[in-house]
Amino acid sequence: MSSLAFSVLFVGFLVVTLIVRFWLGSRHIRHVIAHRGAVPAEFAEKIPLHAHQKAADYTVARTKLGLVTLLVNAGVLIGFTLLGGLQWLAVTLFNLTGPGMLHQLALLAAFAVISGLVELPFDYYKQFVLEAKFGFNKMTLGLFISDMVKNTLVGIVIGLPLIWVILTLMDKSGSLWWFYAWLVWTGFQLLMLVLYPTVIAPLFNKFTPLQDESLRSRIENLMQRVGFASKGLFVMDGSKRSAHGNAYFSGFGAAKRIVFFDTLLARLGPQEIEAVLAHELGHFKLRHIIKRIIVMFGVSLGLLALLGYLKTQAWFYTGLGVDPMLLTSNDAMALILFMLALPVFTFLLSPLTSITSRKHEFEADAFAAKHTNAQDLVSALVKLYEDNASTLTPDPLHSAFYDSHPPASIRIHHLLASR
Repeated sequence: MSSLAFSVLFVGFLVVTLIVRFWLGSRHIRHVIAHRGAVPAEFAEKIPLHAHQKAADYTVARTKLGLVTLLVNAGVLIGFTLLGGLQWLAVTLFNLTGPGMLHQLALLAAFAVISGLVELPFDYYKQFVLEAKFGFNKMTLGLFISDMVKNTLVGIVIGLPLIWVILTLMDKSGSLWWFYAWLVWTGFQLLMLVLYPTVIAPLFNKFTPLQDESLRSRIENLMQRVGFASKGLFVMDGSKRSAHGNAYFSGFGAAKRIVFFDTLLARLGPQEIEAVLAHELGHFKLRHIIKRIIVMFGVSLGLLALLGYLKTQAWFYTGLGVDPMLLTSNDAMALILFMLALPVFTFLLSPLTSITSRKHEFEADAFAAKHTNAQDLVSALVKLYEDNASTLTPDPLHSAFYDSHPPASIRIHHLLASR
């Protein structure tokens, strides 16, 4: 393939992706606004009109922000690639560092810093303007800055050694580097499943053992019924950042732990909490987690193999506005270009991922309905939709691209039908 042909292909996919995403966003906004005036009939007795309208307004505001962010990111993408931003950055850093690993790491670090600075205003606006407007923000500016610093430090401590190993493999291990890199990446991901809940997550939140003995007994009975062994039941202080509620389990093997947001415990009754947890346990017992991990590893192997081919093709670099540097390795540049270009070429495949995810959600709901009362899960979901201001009337096509969970009405209809 010629560099010109690849440039045209890249721009073509980018334009199509932008058009589709703006079309989906505008459809979603119009659909939500059109249904803002009345609560859907199946929720009319459970959710007041003002809560439904708040969810509609919140959804519209988030969608509009997403479209603005999308447009800015597209401009940054073109600036990095076809307008020569990455080329200038690579040459400038080369003049400062010379050839070698230092140049490679500096290029990746500079790209990450610039990307983070571009995202920072949007993160700030989302947290302190949009979320605050709808009553969800509980984060202080100090905590926002603290999180940013901690994320940066964790990225350096964990990410820098990993990147160094990957770059070394790309440079030293021959044409099959991508397979060895995949083995390293797979091992890293498995290690993070063990370390994240016990080492990384506590850096950002406080986790305390669940104190409610009655609720603990109820949950332990549920775990015994479904055959789930946990390292512990914990409450996370999610309320210091947001009013949104959730529950999840994390870890792998013996490190599995169940975590409840304190906001969730404050809102739901014991039976509802048990039903929500039964849904999450359903993902585990039905092997959804294992299946997703296997798919993730398979996809990552294929993508690394593709990168192994692309990094040897001059048109891949020049077609994206970069002249390969003859005096040093271009491996870091290949990684950056691949990360930038991949979403452009894969967005239209998003519904395929959603199909599998939604199938798993229905199966987990059915599992919860089998081991707890389906009506309790319905009641919990209604409260969570209301508290999180999740729209009950998403545009179906937009939902197919962006939502990993089925729309509320469909999901609850399935649950009620299972009784």
